[in-house]
Amino acid sequence: MVAVRHSRFASPVRACARLGSYGRETLLLTLRRFQSHEQRTTDVSAVYDSAEISNNPVLVDRFGVVAVNSALEVDVYGHVNSTHVNGCRMINGISGSDDFTRNALLSIIALPSTAGDVSRVVPMVPHVDHTEHDVDVIITEHGVADLRGRSPRERATSLVENCAHPDFQPALRRYLEKANRQGGYEPHVLERSFSWNDE
Repeated sequence: MVAVRHSRFASPVRACARLGSYGRETLLLTLRRFQSHEQRTTDVSAVYDSAEISNNPVLVDRFGVVAVNSALEVDVYGHVNSTHVNGCRMINGISGSDDFTRNALLSIIALPSTAGDVSRVVPMVPHVDHTEHDVDVIITEHGVADLRGRSPRERATSLVENCAHPDFQPALRRYLEKANRQGGYEPHVLERSFSWNDE
């Protein structure tokens, strides 16, 4: 059984429903892929507890939780912005997502690839809530990027090819080509990081 623990009134099942039918199937397939054969199931139960229990980092780690959190945007290296639009306008708090993202056995970020005509997979997020060290898997309606054990350039390629919307992939590829020519551990073209799609 997959147990969903949640400290808020809103149903976690409704949150998964926002991904659409393809997103829900992708999420469940990803969760099943990381379960052992004996654990596989389609049953999902929800348990509501206080934040002191459901968000407790020690319990998240001890129970081997598979954490699924959402985000506003992710960058090509796996950094996650969950709270700030354009890096400065806060639309929500981080809540317990940092406890789950950092301490879970498997940390998944699930989000749509676009917000209207804006890509949610970007070269560099303007605000970082979760670093690439804490995020294991990123899922959009286009696919899954498993970031574990990958170098920054491998993560970037996986995110662009598997998670970015096809309309934005060429611009993201061009950005990465320019950034890679400049070198560095996580290559960036800082003067183009936030205007990468204006070409």
